[in-house]
Amino acid sequence: MNRYCMALDLVDEPQLISEYEAYHADVWPEIKKSITDSGITSMEIYRAGNRLFMIMDTDATFSFERKGAMDAANPKVQEWEQLMWKYQQAIPVAKPGEKWVIMDRIFSL
Repeated sequence: MNRYCMALDLVDEPQLISEYEAYHADVWPEIKKSITDSGITSMEIYRAGNRLFMIMDTDATFSFERKGAMDAANPKVQEWEQLMWKYQQAIPVAKPGEKWVIMDRIFSL
């Protein structure tokens, strides 16, 4: 099992943040299926202000390349991702076109 921790920002507008949280309180079933089908076994998203933090646990079948290819071939995932860009913005260290940025672990107990 691998664990990935990632960061992303939301547009810093209370109404948009509220809408984003509402979507995530009732994620489309096709999106949940695309997540589990890719080898992600657990996913949590936390928010502080407009900063999001995601923890993903994955099985041996998961890779970002495989997930990306699966998402590109799934029209419902593409619809979801386009909708979410209304609310999301890349963090300052993101590369062009990058959404979620993998964080480096600097401490473990």
